[in-house]
Amino acid sequence: MNDQVAGRRARGGGGATRRAERTAVSFETARFIERNIPNFEILNEEALQIIEYNAETILEEIGVNFVENEGALQRWREAGADVRGERVHIPRGLARKLCSTAPKSFTQHARNPARNVEIGGRNLVLAPVYGPPFVRDMEGGRRYATIADFRNFVKLAYMSKWLHHSGGTVCEPTDVPVNKRHLDMLLAHMTLSDKPFMGSVTAPERAVDSVAMAKILFGADFVDQNTVMTSLVNINSPMTFDGIMMGALETYAQANQASIVSPFIVGGAMAPVTVGGTLTQVLAEVLAGVAYSQLVRAGSPVIAGAFVTSIDMNSGAPTFGTPEASHITYGVGQLVRRLGLPYRSAGGFCGSKLPDAQAAYESANSLNMGLLSGVNFMLHACGWLEGGLVSSYEKFVMDADQLGTLHHMAKGIIMDENGQGMDAIREVGPGGHYLGCEHTQANFKTAFWRTDLLDYKPFETWAEEGSRDTMQLANERVKKMLNDYVQPELDVAKAEALEAFVAERKASEPDAFI
Repeated sequence: MNDQVAGRRARGGGGATRRAERTAVSFETARFIERNIPNFEILNEEALQIIEYNAETILEEIGVNFVENEGALQRWREAGADVRGERVHIPRGLARKLCSTAPKSFTQHARNPARNVEIGGRNLVLAPVYGPPFVRDMEGGRRYATIADFRNFVKLAYMSKWLHHSGGTVCEPTDVPVNKRHLDMLLAHMTLSDKPFMGSVTAPERAVDSVAMAKILFGADFVDQNTVMTSLVNINSPMTFDGIMMGALETYAQANQASIVSPFIVGGAMAPVTVGGTLTQVLAEVLAGVAYSQLVRAGSPVIAGAFVTSIDMNSGAPTFGTPEASHITYGVGQLVRRLGLPYRSAGGFCGSKLPDAQAAYESANSLNMGLLSGVNFMLHACGWLEGGLVSSYEKFVMDADQLGTLHHMAKGIIMDENGQGMDAIREVGPGGHYLGCEHTQANFKTAFWRTDLLDYKPFETWAEEGSRDTMQLANERVKKMLNDYVQPELDVAKAEALEAFVAERKASEPDAFI
C-alpha cells in the first residue's frame, strides 16, 4: 500500500513539475530563421534582364533627384555622374558597380551576444511594427500613442519568442517633443530589451545622437568595428532622395552602421500601376540609394528594401495582402539577390481597423510572401493595423504567435533517419496507432508547432471558459506578458551614462512639437 501511494505521489509530482514548466515565465528567443526551403521565383531570365536594362535607363536618361544636399551632388560629380541642378544622371553600369562593395551579409550585434542576428544569405530576421502615431487596445480603443505605450511595446517585443529584433519606432510617442522623443525611444530599446534595435533617421543630428548612445552602450571601439544598429532610410518615391534621410544615411554609413535603403511606394500613386513598371522603378531607386551609401563609405552595410503596396482605385486608400503586392515582393527578391544584397520587405500588413478576419487574411498573405520571397529583414512583422496608422496591442501578440509558423515552415522537410519515421511504422504496423509508440514519445515536444495563443479546446471547454474570441485571448496575453516582464540586466554605469546623455541633450534645446 505504501509503495502504491509513493508511486502515485511520484507520478503526481512529475505532472506538477511539467505543469510548472509549461506555465513558468519564459524569456526564450528563437534564433533568427535559417531557410531550408527554396525561394519562390516569379520572373524568368528574360523578364529580369528587361527590368534591369530599363532601370539603368531610368538612372541614365531620366535621372534621380538628390535635393537639399550639395554634398551628395558633389560626391556624384566626383564619381562620374552627370549632375544638372539637383538631378543626378548616373551612367549605365556605374550604380551597379558601386553597389558591389556593399557586404552580402553582416552581423548586427545585440548587447546580449546570444541575440545577435545575421542579416543576409538565407536568413530571415523578424522585427516589429514601425512608425504608427496611434495605438489601439480593447480597453482604450484607438488613441494617440504615448511613451508609456512605446515602452510597453518594447517589453512585448523583448518577451516574444519568435521576434529577433526590438525594432525602431514601434509607435510614435506623441506626448514627447518631436525633437527629443528619439532619445527616450532609444533609451527604452537599450535598457528595456537586450535584442538588436534601430536608430533614429528623422534628422541627421538624431542619427548622430543614436551613434553616440550606441557607443555608450557598446563602447566606442566596438561600434567603430561592428554594426550595432540597422536604420530605415525611405526614398521619397518617385526617384527623390531628400536631405534629411540622406543625411541620416551619411551618418550611419560613416559610422559603419547599417541602413535600409527602401522605396516607399503605393502603386498607382508613386509608381506605375503595372507590376513590371513598379519593379523597374524600385530597382532604379534601390540602385541609386545603395550606390550612394557606398560613395559615403565603401563597404558600409546596407539592406536593399522594398515597401510596396497597391491602391484602391475607388477610395485612393492603400491596400494590403493583395496579389500585386506579392508579385512585386517576389520579383524584387530576385532582383536584389542578383545584386548580392540583403533584402528587406513584407510584414504583417493589413488595412483593417480591428484585429479581425480581414486583418488575419491580409497579414497571413503578407507574412507568407515574405518568407517565400527570400526577405532577410522583415520590419512590421507584428502589430501593424489600419494601413500602418495603428500599433495594436492585441494584434502584436497575435502576429508574434503566428511568426512561429514561419520558423517551422522554413525548416523544410527533414529526411534524416528520425524524419523518415520508419522505426515508428515498423513498430505500429497495420491497424495500430502511433500515440504511444517510441518514436512519438521521443518527438512529441518538437514535432509540431504549438501556439501560445489560439484556442484548440473542445467546444464545451471553450464555452465553460467564457467563449472567448482570439482578440479577447490576445488581450489577456498582453496583460500577462507585461505583468511577467523582467528587465534584462544592464551594467549600472552604462545605464547611468545613457540617462545622463539623454538628460543633457534634452536640456540643450527647447521643446519642439513640429
